[in-house]
Amino acid sequence: MATQTDLRLRRSVLYMPGSNQRALEKAKTLPVDSIILDLEDAVGPEEKEIARAQVCAAVRGGGYGERELVIRVNAPQTPWGEADLHAAIEAKPDAILMPKVSTPAVLESIADRLESLDAPEDIRVWAMIETPASILNIHDIAKARRLGRNRLTCFVLGTNDLAKDTWAQIVPGRVPMLPWMMTALAAARAEGLNILDGVYNDISDTEGCRAECRQARDLGFDGKTLIHPSQLEPANSSFAPTDEEVRRARVALDAFEQPENAKRGVIKLEGRLYERQHLGMARRAVTWSEAIRAKGF
Repeated sequence: MATQTDLRLRRSVLYMPGSNQRALEKAKTLPVDSIILDLEDAVGPEEKEIARAQVCAAVRGGGYGERELVIRVNAPQTPWGEADLHAAIEAKPDAILMPKVSTPAVLESIADRLESLDAPEDIRVWAMIETPASILNIHDIAKARRLGRNRLTCFVLGTNDLAKDTWAQIVPGRVPMLPWMMTALAAARAEGLNILDGVYNDISDTEGCRAECRQARDLGFDGKTLIHPSQLEPANSSFAPTDEEVRRARVALDAFEQPENAKRGVIKLEGRLYERQHLGMARRAVTWSEAIRAKGF
């Protein structure tokens, strides 16, 4: 049962370590669509509690404008997971990112906790897809969205963890990971979920990051998770439709609206054949272009 994918812009999704107060403040000024305020991988054990306090204070304090705020909590079975979830719910971010979602049961458990803690209805759940079990169970995890109560909205690929657990190499072009990436993407699209690509590790290699962003965009991802502000421009530009793509989309939409084409399934425009099934892609390009223009970056 495919449903409508959320069209909110998530081209650039930047991880910010919750223990770094300066970074939390800087995020308020960055050209970024979404911010993941991290309590998990980016925070050492001795900093977990202060990071939790700083992140939740930052979310409650606001000042991030239209930037989407997501808190990545520690897994429930860790010493910090329960306190993280409780504090995150009280802070009321846009979403809570759950690490290592390897089975639908994890989402069901989180749904139970959200209900027991009276979490506001508008808090969504994102799921990290970062273990071999996640990939093997991806269709069932995606289908869990149908239950509604688990609030699942978005998959986030954890490519570093996948590499660690499978011994796959992270190489240019990411050939070893392409089957997993596309399997996760197909599952997400079948259930109307957004899906974000994993991080690019070399923060000094802007063009390498740009190439990986473009690859992810061509594969069908909504955006890319990032680890440094220098990666924002490559992501924002790569996941935006080009001026030529938008122009062609408008031409196709206008052509099919003409009376003489009302009953036609295929028309030829500028040497290209357009079927009616292409109109959804055209509308998406125009919608994204207008949303980006309104946002200003």
